[in-house]
Amino acid sequence: MQVRNSFTHLNKIYFWTATINNWQHLLSGKVEKEIILNSLKFLSDNNLVTIYGFVIMPNHIHLIWQQHEKNGKEMAKGSFLKFTAHEFKKRLLLIGGLENYKVDA
Repeated sequence: MQVRNSFTHLNKIYFWTATINNWQHLLSGKVEKEIILNSLKFLSDNNLVTIYGFVIMPNHIHLIWQQHEKNGKEMAKGSFLKFTAHEFKKRLLLIGGLENYKVDA
């Protein structure tokens, strides 16, 4: 099995993918897409990233982006993942279904 290296460097352009556990369709709704877009907009507006392109599919996203600076102590990628995870959790607690995304990690 090939191990993927997810470490990224500042000021390099990457094609990057984030997937939902077990390829579930978490990203199908308008609200979920807005969570992703709001996070990317924040990072871009604060000059932490340049986004060259992206696509949001029901169970994963692709980004072509460049991270310029850390957001505090973490890379912009970490900020993006942390923010969206917290927002998705809040949403799933509100509408139900959080238990469907539990992992044994």
